[in-house]
Amino acid sequence: MASLNPPVCDFGWKAPDFNLQNVDGSMVSRDQVMGKNGLLVMFICNHCPYVKAILPRLIAEVRELKMLGINTVAIMSNDPKEYQEDSFDNMQKIAYEMDFSFPYLSDRTQEIAKAYGAVCTPDFFGFNNKAELQYRGRFDESRKETAPQSTRDLFKAMKQIAVTGQGPKEQIASIGCSIKWKT
Repeated sequence: MASLNPPVCDFGWKAPDFNLQNVDGSMVSRDQVMGKNGLLVMFICNHCPYVKAILPRLIAEVRELKMLGINTVAIMSNDPKEYQEDSFDNMQKIAYEMDFSFPYLSDRTQEIAKAYGAVCTPDFFGFNNKAELQYRGRFDESRKETAPQSTRDLFKAMKQIAVTGQGPKEQIASIGCSIKWKT
């Protein structure tokens, strides 16, 4: 499994809309989940060690962001034929077990990952309330293991977006497993 870094933030780029199935069976669109101060769109999956290393803290930080008017949505775009752990049933299982407070959506066609230019898991896209991209960086300095002292890069950036509508000019790219594209 290759480690990849996504490109740097393209400030002002508009968030593509989506209408994807949530683990609870409902359909969810971008506008339905937009928060009053912004939206965090994150491409994650179940099997990736980079995601596993941050998931408990990510879930906690998403709850904090909600109090700042930032809503969150997670999208799983991997081809589950390659990794059974990323199947819809397993998405439902992890969302329930980890008590996700955000929609966990299945991008079966991979069209949304392509529209966003997602390249890895985790890949974070932080938008202001005008759906303009303001953050495309890392969660923190964690890699396949949890970093001992967290800098909370994602949280600080999204808090800044909630307050000012603009993300930090300096951003460090995320790193993670490549998205498993269908052949």
